[in-house]
Amino acid sequence: MSYIVQRLIMIPIVLIALTFHEFCHGLVSSKLGDPTPRLTGRLTLNPLAHLDPIGTLLMIFTGFGWAKPVQINPGYYKKPKWGMALTALAGPISNFVLAFAAMLVYTIIHIINLKTGVFAGAMYQISYFVLLFAQVNLCFMVFNLIPIPPLDGSRVLGLFLSTSAYFKLQRFERYSMILIIVLSFLNVFSVVIGTGVNFVLDGIINVCNLIVQAVI
Repeated sequence: MSYIVQRLIMIPIVLIALTFHEFCHGLVSSKLGDPTPRLTGRLTLNPLAHLDPIGTLLMIFTGFGWAKPVQINPGYYKKPKWGMALTALAGPISNFVLAFAAMLVYTIIHIINLKTGVFAGAMYQISYFVLLFAQVNLCFMVFNLIPIPPLDGSRVLGLFLSTSAYFKLQRFERYSMILIIVLSFLNVFSVVIGTGVNFVLDGIINVCNLIVQAVI
């Protein structure tokens, strides 16, 4: 499969991964009493509402990136630090769910192939797509869990910091974005993300095998 075809396949995968990620941020914040995502038009599965040009291009060409951040107002949360952490976690969890669903499909295809010996060209293409879909979603999950502002991991880290320390961390956000972009182009994140993705993917494969073998 040519490089150009692979990049074209990445486009719908990235659109789905980014859109669902940001939609879930907004949905959880809304459920916690914050009307901001709804008022700013982010409670939608329309990709155009969520795309960030640089983050999307990085996702297509490197396997990890980001979307336009969902605006939230922690003042509406009963427990602001918990609310911000839950809202932040909603994005990576959504990517995990998408990856798990994709690997279930992948596992079903391969178990059927082992039992029947039939693996038509169309099924091979579907198998390739869902595996890549799972890998990209896990890349996005692991990348966003890195505790550097404004990534989701920094909001989760806030649960374990004092309020003053947390806001000091967030003040570096304007500079950390430049750092993230530079490190992304230099492939510095590759080892961390690759290790995390492989670890989670191995666990998902084991669970999916157990589920599918019990059903089929």
